[in-house]
Amino acid sequence: MTDYAIYDVFTDTAFGGNPLAVVFDADHLDDRQMQTIAREFNLSETTFVKKPEHAPHSANVRIFTPGRELPFAGHPTVGTSIALAERRMAESLGEEGIDVVEMLEEKVGPVRCAVRLMPGEPGFAEFDLPRLSSRIEAKLEPADMGAALGLGVHEIGFENHVVSLWSAGVPFIMVPLHDLAAAAKVQFNVERWLSFAPTVNRIPADCYAYCRGGERHDASFHARMFAPGMGIPEDPATGAAVAALSGAIQHFDGLLDGNHPLVIEQGVEMGRPSLIHLHIESEGGAVKGARIGGQAIKIASGKLEV
Repeated sequence: MTDYAIYDVFTDTAFGGNPLAVVFDADHLDDRQMQTIAREFNLSETTFVKKPEHAPHSANVRIFTPGRELPFAGHPTVGTSIALAERRMAESLGEEGIDVVEMLEEKVGPVRCAVRLMPGEPGFAEFDLPRLSSRIEAKLEPADMGAALGLGVHEIGFENHVVSLWSAGVPFIMVPLHDLAAAAKVQFNVERWLSFAPTVNRIPADCYAYCRGGERHDASFHARMFAPGMGIPEDPATGAAVAALSGAIQHFDGLLDGNHPLVIEQGVEMGRPSLIHLHIESEGGAVKGARIGGQAIKIASGKLEV
């Protein structure tokens, strides 16, 4: 039997955010078994924690959606690092809390996660992007986006933000929406999307629709993510997409040199509001570094009888 836990990630409230299954001590599971278990959990992602290939690291982590394995994803990275820290530090957690670093080996490369644990509170984790966002040239028509999202062409784009393709390990078509009203109206058409969405390194680009502002006063952007290529109809919080978005923000907003803290809200229309913290370090008109962070709360645990 194998222990597992389920966390809600990018939220401080149970049954908000994005749920994640973390399967511990998974070295005995092969690829087929991991994919089958991820399909059984049927969450947007399931992680499998294995012994690290390099001794100083915390764990080797495999990330699976119901449909395929991912080289990198944000909410699994945040949730898994918090789960590992809580599992290891639970007995030594004092009133002042504890700060630890978890080094996770993912397919994209090693990911450094700084974790903060406080008694009686959800954990917080922040990780450095293992790969900076880069733009990928692709012919993307606003009319196609509107047809796939059930919107008019006039509702695609805001300010100087236009449709573009970006990746920080997982490709996303960034679809800027005119405003919150347009975001609320989106009706995603899978067939239309797949008829034009490009693939990058055999990975189909999914849809990340975003607009300026949000329902929360502190939100910099409001977003929705649709991932037919991953087997996810809609995702309530997507760290890998925010990682890709960092490049689009730098490019279109022309950030000045320095550190830019931003908050992205997602999952509102699903009834699972999420908050993703993004810090962009800008230098010379480009992203020099970026971090993504958020909270996670454990809501269940148990054993897999496999």
